[in-house]
Amino acid sequence: MSVTQEEKNKLVAEFAQSEGDTGSVEVQVAILTTRISNLTTHLKKHRKDAATTRGLLGMVSKRRKLLNYLKRKDTERYQAIVTKLGIRH
Repeated sequence: MSVTQEEKNKLVAEFAQSEGDTGSVEVQVAILTTRISNLTTHLKKHRKDAATTRGLLGMVSKRRKLLNYLKRKDTERYQAIVTKLGIRH
């Protein structure tokens, strides 16, 4: 259900802006997107899991805020991350 360390390392390597970059907006959005997709598949099976639903909504909100920030600061990076991850915003 959560993201393993190997998956996180792969996402960091793919979306990092520079060497050792683990906190850029792109990396955070990529990790959140992976966690959101994992929770979505969990909730398809366990529809009445209210705690997971609440956590999922928080993650979606956090990702939306990060994407709004990126869109406001650098639209080219925003377009690149949205198309690379295949999310709609």
